[in-house]
Amino acid sequence: MIRLGQFLKLANLVESGADAKPVIADGLVQVNGEVETRRGRQLRVGDVVVLQGQAARVADGDAPDNLPW
Repeated sequence: MIRLGQFLKLANLVESGADAKPVIADGLVQVNGEVETRRGRQLRVGDVVVLQGQAARVADGDAPDNLPW
């Protein structure tokens, strides 16, 4: 599991952890099709996160290296 704010940075959807806080608070992030405003939301393998039209799926360490997330 990973927290939403950390995942946004890891998936290169935001530049830094500090950038994650305002976009989440402003309701710009969706998790599995629903707006999420909790930066500490626990994500699980298979969850889909969308920010401004860019999507990333939470994967485990066994995911192929050619995926963008």
